[in-house]
Amino acid sequence: MPTFVQDDTEIYYEESGEGFPVLLFAPGGMRSSLSFWAQSPWNPIEALRDRFRVIAMDQRNAGRSRGPISATDDWTTYTGDHLALLDHLEIDRCHLLGGCIGGPYCLGVIKEAPERVAAAVLQQPIGLEDNRPAFYEMFDGWAESLRSAHPHVTNTDWESFRSNMYDGNFVFNVTRDFVAECSTPMLVLMGDDLYHPQSTSREIAESAPDARLIEDWKSAEGLSATIQAVRDFLLQHSHSEERS
Repeated sequence: MPTFVQDDTEIYYEESGEGFPVLLFAPGGMRSSLSFWAQSPWNPIEALRDRFRVIAMDQRNAGRSRGPISATDDWTTYTGDHLALLDHLEIDRCHLLGGCIGGPYCLGVIKEAPERVAAAVLQQPIGLEDNRPAFYEMFDGWAESLRSAHPHVTNTDWESFRSNMYDGNFVFNVTRDFVAECSTPMLVLMGDDLYHPQSTSREIAESAPDARLIEDWKSAEGLSATIQAVRDFLLQHSHSEERS
């Protein structure tokens, strides 16, 4: 069972395939773990491993990953895990593909280490649109499942952590100004529900300098074409890396 250990944090991950690396951030909110890909409209592990080195991971305190919890935890805590895993795997540069909460995770890595990201796919990224209570409720449910394993974490600590994650605007962890200046090529698969508003996907695609939006990607007619579009997009930017 491949587990990366750093200090008191254990990150479970799985690898498959060969080629240019693609790091996946699964849907599932705070419970984001690689098993959620099997419940997604498509499974990028299966769809990409014939051409890419695909790395899927469980986020800390989700699935089979574990880590400490404190009042100061925030989005950068997770970004630190992502970059540390890339270091552990000796990957200098990769593609990112994130669903749901994985959209902001992608943007967080791009902000912190843009030189390490060749391209990114954001699948129905979460965002703020009169839905903050829903994110609070989602966080609280996840926290309740962990309380017995973290008895030292106080209610105030949990509330601070929750605020650090979901009191922001837009996509919670980066600003509109950052996205408007982000030159990383991005493909955005549009969201259309409470946690994944259409407005968030549209704004990312419209404001980022090198981004494209796919609206109809989950229907029976659109899904196969979308999978091919994702493959072509990632292959295009893999070849660009090889030529540079």
